[in-house]
Amino acid sequence: MARSRDLALTAIVPVVWGTTYIVTTEMLPQGFPITIAMLRALPAGLLLLLIARRLPPLGWVPKVFVLGALNIAIFLTLLFVAAYRLPGGLAATLTAIQPLLVLLLSRILLGSAIQPIGVAAALAGMAGVGMLVLGPDVSPDPIGIAAALGAALSMASGVVLARVWQPAVSPLTFTGWQLTAGGLLLLPAALVFEPGFPMPNAVNLAGLIWLGLIGGAIAYVLWFRGIARLGPPTVTAFSFLSPLSAVVLGWVILDQALTPLQGLGALIVFLSVWFGQRAGRGATPIARHKGAAA
Repeated sequence: MARSRDLALTAIVPVVWGTTYIVTTEMLPQGFPITIAMLRALPAGLLLLLIARRLPPLGWVPKVFVLGALNIAIFLTLLFVAAYRLPGGLAATLTAIQPLLVLLLSRILLGSAIQPIGVAAALAGMAGVGMLVLGPDVSPDPIGIAAALGAALSMASGVVLARVWQPAVSPLTFTGWQLTAGGLLLLPAALVFEPGFPMPNAVNLAGLIWLGLIGGAIAYVLWFRGIARLGPPTVTAFSFLSPLSAVVLGWVILDQALTPLQGLGALIVFLSVWFGQRAGRGATPIARHKGAAA
């Protein structure tokens, strides 16, 4: 029962993250990706720190900034670069390599066994995402491709290191540390490279609150909670649900067409997630840290 609850709560996260594209394009000012990433991370991180009332020990500060860079600052920046330079479908397909990278890094850093079913599920998930989002107008861009792959590697590294360095604090506290560190790293870049961010209107504020509070603070708490309880391979198997969520939202809200090929892709994504989380049961057992909150 506890594992089923953990799986369900973790699966919510990529579904919420799938709303990022439609919120960004329909509710936020265009041309300020670093600033929006900073506004998504820093206020959410400070809010969680205010709730947790616990700062990282001095010896933990370098690790927090490494994780904040990998999971927040570098990942979000490269993701936006890829989104601007590549068709959305190609960017989503390339970043879908993340579960494969997590399997490899988990083997290297955690000693987790690489199970054939896990590799097959990851490859099938990439194929399913491709069916969902790729179209005939795909035109490769070397910088965009490098950014998409770099984003996948950054998040994969951060996910596994978050498990390796799991501190004896609650997921809320751990998330607050990382979001704050990532936001602080993005702040000077936003000020230097993207001056002139317009005063937000009511729609902009609603979009920023959604991305920061729901897609940032709450989603990342559940994400890192899942990493601690289920392990990186199981958690990242859910990442295929993000492009699926984006496609469904485009169909429901923007009246975008769905093809039979996309329907098949959606089915493959669901199957890959199911097999991926089953493969994750063979990962390194999760140690319960004394003092960590449930």
